[in-house]
Amino acid sequence: MTPAELSRTVLHAVCRAVEDGALRVDVPESVEVERPRPGGRGDYASSVALRLARPAGLAPGDVAVILRDRIAPARGIASVEITGPGFLNFTLESSAQQRLVETVLREGTAFGRPDEAAGRFAHADETRARIWAETLVRLGARPRDGEIVKVVPAADQDLVVRLGSDAARWALLSAAAHDRPRTDGLLVQHERNPLHKVRYAYARTQALGRNAAALGFDAEADEYVDAPALTTAVGDHPVVVTDAARLRAPDRLARHLDVTADALLAFQHTVLPVGDEKPSAAHRSRLALADAAGTVLAGGLSLLGISAPEYL
Repeated sequence: MTPAELSRTVLHAVCRAVEDGALRVDVPESVEVERPRPGGRGDYASSVALRLARPAGLAPGDVAVILRDRIAPARGIASVEITGPGFLNFTLESSAQQRLVETVLREGTAFGRPDEAAGRFAHADETRARIWAETLVRLGARPRDGEIVKVVPAADQDLVVRLGSDAARWALLSAAAHDRPRTDGLLVQHERNPLHKVRYAYARTQALGRNAAALGFDAEADEYVDAPALTTAVGDHPVVVTDAARLRAPDRLARHLDVTADALLAFQHTVLPVGDEKPSAAHRSRLALADAAGTVLAGGLSLLGISAPEYL
């Protein structure tokens, strides 16, 4: 179960509670899920019960119980716990990782993408503002009436000419809107260069696939893989894209790609058989997870307007 699927599951539970008469509230358009905060448990959490408590005329804990009972039977959820004043905490089944990987490989780089592009954003006549506005559209952000994209401009307006499109876009999009972009070191092929690291990590996933094919096996999510950091990074991708659009912050996606690349590069050494070891279900499953990570990296770079080379 991906975070987006979990969000829909919680929303459906709210709808059922309203239909059953257990809650008398307007059904929200969406429900946010996030990683548990300090004191929380499980894989994900939601504050939806606190959000609905006042309009429902109930205590948050009572709303949480109503929703918990309707969410717990859902496929892919191992348990639902209530913590604090009414936070819902979700633990996913171990097989949820396999379904996540299968979903990513089936959807390809469309995984986590918005269904359709929204309208254009007004912006200042300046390179960074233009690229920022274009990227928000690609992320699926919907401009509000009179909204203008405002960012700290790049000091070097010839950045694209000097660095090339990919490095320039990374520089202009990876810094927060209120920060001045850093443009040094983006052409250096070293892991200290985050753009190189992300693109290199994607290229490594492609190399793993080629090497596996030479050894006679393909990616298949046959069994659970003990790689929590990489699984989390892959599963968080749709939520990160949504948040980047909602908060007008493409830099969130750039940071997430950096985190995903770190997790993939730490994991890659476990994928292929070593020495006389024969390919097994474990190797196929690890390759499938690496493929899913590569898909996220390529899709995320594409949303930023940056290429993902298969060889680097």
